[in-house]
Amino acid sequence: MTDKLILVSHPLCPYVQRAAISLAEKGVPFERVDIDLANKPDWFKAISPLGKVPLLRVQRHGEETVIFESGVILEFLEETQANPLHPADPYARARHRAWIEFGSATLNAIGRFYSAQTEAGFLAESGALSAMFDRLEAELADTERNGPWFTGERFSLVDAVYGPIFRYLDTFDRIGDFGVLDDKPLVRAWRKALNERPSISQAVAPDYPQRLHAFLEAKGSYLSRFIHRNDPATALRSVRSA
Repeated sequence: MTDKLILVSHPLCPYVQRAAISLAEKGVPFERVDIDLANKPDWFKAISPLGKVPLLRVQRHGEETVIFESGVILEFLEETQANPLHPADPYARARHRAWIEFGSATLNAIGRFYSAQTEAGFLAESGALSAMFDRLEAELADTERNGPWFTGERFSLVDAVYGPIFRYLDTFDRIGDFGVLDDKPLVRAWRKALNERPSISQAVAPDYPQRLHAFLEAKGSYLSRFIHRNDPATALRSVRSA
């Protein structure tokens, strides 16, 4: 195809990262445009029915089609671009789609984890998140894998979806040891392989860790207070601003 593809993005959005990873794996050139979701430009509000990113603007023969929702964008790319990331077998493909949905549920659990207001709520969400990775560990153990990816040697859309998930854990690990991946060697090995994949590491800007840390610090949650108590640099900034 000779379409011009524009990925409308936000620097921290994990759903945008899915699309960026898929495009990179397929070798498809695209333009990425970041917006401020706290101050959405009028052109974005006019073309985004849900007011969310990602959007994929597809310009072809002088006309533009706007595709929204990350799952729809991923399926569109599978249908229109070379180098498929889904398996060819429909049963395997359905399984992959199901675990992609589980990945979305895991992102929701991560959001509840970093948004919890009390210590009790935080510990409950930590346990719930750990339990989700227990299910993932069991799935990896039940699958005969002969390679580092979700199903072995072949990188798939499931891998593209979990790369951004583990990126959150990288930042959490720099804040404290919350034990989310304790006793999960298969998940930890998968995480390591994903972190080293160029399409995944390059799906965010170099300042992503600092941006995410600042977002978490400003969240006003239990995790935010944990950061303030345990980060000397944060504490120093608080003293200087008092």
